[in-house]
Amino acid sequence: MAGGFGGKMRFAKEEDKEIKISKDILLRIFKYFKPFWKQMILAIILLLIVSILGLVPPIMTKNIIDKALPEKSMYLLIMFILACIGATVLKELVSVGQNYINTWISKHIIYNMKNEMYMHLQHMSMNFFSLSKPGEITTRMTSDIEGIQDIFKTTIVNALGSILTLATTMVALFAMNWKMALISFIILPVFILPTRKVGKYRWKIAMDSQERLSELNQLIQETLSISGATLMKIFTKEKDSYNQFESTNKKVINLQIKETLAGRWFFMTMSIFTTLGPMLIYLYGGYLFMIDKMSIGEIVAFVALLDRLYRPVTQLSNIHIDVTRSLALFQRIFDYFDIEEESRDKDNAINLEKVNGNIEFKDVSFAYKKDLQVLHDINFSINSGTMTALVGASGVGKTTVTNLIPRLYEVSEGSIKIDGHDTRDVTLQSLRRQIGIVMQEPYLFNDTIEANLRYGSEDATNEELIEACKAAYIHDFIMSLPDNYKTVVGNRGIKLSGGEKQRISIARVILKNPKILILDEATSALDSVSEMYIQKALVPLLKGRTSIVIAHRLSTILSADNILVFEDGKIVQSGKHNELLNEGGLYKKLYDTQFKKENAFI
Repeated sequence: MAGGFGGKMRFAKEEDKEIKISKDILLRIFKYFKPFWKQMILAIILLLIVSILGLVPPIMTKNIIDKALPEKSMYLLIMFILACIGATVLKELVSVGQNYINTWISKHIIYNMKNEMYMHLQHMSMNFFSLSKPGEITTRMTSDIEGIQDIFKTTIVNALGSILTLATTMVALFAMNWKMALISFIILPVFILPTRKVGKYRWKIAMDSQERLSELNQLIQETLSISGATLMKIFTKEKDSYNQFESTNKKVINLQIKETLAGRWFFMTMSIFTTLGPMLIYLYGGYLFMIDKMSIGEIVAFVALLDRLYRPVTQLSNIHIDVTRSLALFQRIFDYFDIEEESRDKDNAINLEKVNGNIEFKDVSFAYKKDLQVLHDINFSINSGTMTALVGASGVGKTTVTNLIPRLYEVSEGSIKIDGHDTRDVTLQSLRRQIGIVMQEPYLFNDTIEANLRYGSEDATNEELIEACKAAYIHDFIMSLPDNYKTVVGNRGIKLSGGEKQRISIARVILKNPKILILDEATSALDSVSEMYIQKALVPLLKGRTSIVIAHRLSTILSADNILVFEDGKIVQSGKHNELLNEGGLYKKLYDTQFKKENAFI
């Protein structure tokens, strides 16, 4: 299963794919609008009211010219003017309400989509995050999703508004003079025919623009994070990083400009024909006026209504362009939604309640990709309450073994059992509740010490919090800080030393109180004083728990109940320290090169 993920991540280049407006994708998009159908109906009603009220000024203008002025009636003149002003004011008031509803719906669609995307990405395996660029994830979660709000706020609303305006205008035009109305429609095909080519061109630019934006976000995250900024300064790469940022930023801007100007000749041509329409009306209308078959008021009203005819047709002709761009963004988002969750609960998955902590690996193989096999036929058992150490050179699969237990990755072959239960048959949440992990590089959020500790147990009392920190030998240090447990630790805990971060992470695991403990040797990169504190902190943490330790220190190996020696993704030796020394082989070589020197100081 793990090997299949790489194939799903290898999306085809977006520029090579053509957006096709199919029934399936429209239904998929529609599901995001479905919860707001009541608000959408209200928006349509308001659009219809706006369209009808928009007819009043041209009609009142006709009446002013043909009735009020010839009859020299001040009363009629005032009435027609007041009707025109009243309709305009009411139209604008209704438009404000309609715009509010449009914005409300679009923002809630974005809200729901972001929530759905975040939840979906939460359930991706570590394989997904190791193969994805953080900048790409950020772009799809933010600018891509936010970009599609226009599909409702402008595209769909404009389409509905244009259709209603067009329909009401056509009724009014035919009611006034059906021959003049037909002349008005002569140039309408000019607005429609070229739109597909323009839309396809804008879609391609939009996809390129989003790709470059992802690169820009990636660069920002890598070079302006605390670790990246430190590295950049140490190696004096500020100028190189700026040049790279400037170059990528320029590509983004140029593409966005190209997208904005796409089809400018097409739109210019439409503007020319928009001017031609009224001239045809004046020509034919003038002729009808000369033979006493049409009034001046009707001619003026017809010309005024032409804007209400051509403007919605122009907008409708642009709808295809806007839709294809929106669909391009939808496609990028759906690409992420279509990545299957590698680790998911079975329909009949059971809850793993209280466990003893017996672990069994049976014929386990694993590959990050199909052509990258990491583990081969791993078999071992761990009894409850014992410590097992994993040793071997870097890159032989030790960390991968520990990641398979909480199903951060899924095994390619074989099975892993806890107390006889296959880990794939139990719910992920109940499985991971039983497991605590202390990583070699602890991760702390940019929040208070208390908030970071409560990540291990939200319901922990203040007394339990303090007891856990005392057990981890970090309480006295926390109390020496100005804000005590309310101290903000900074990005990734930058305000704390490595040993302090590690002891807080140990206290966090103590609060979680797991039955199974995984340690990616927590002291390998620390000074001797910090190591001493960590070793003391680990004593209460290890007590009564099943523990698996990736060993870098001799002290860890000496206290282990069993040692597994890894080479090239296989277990080549197992046993206790003295047994393995007497056996010779790889373990003795590792001991002589990695541990014997340390032994001289013990």
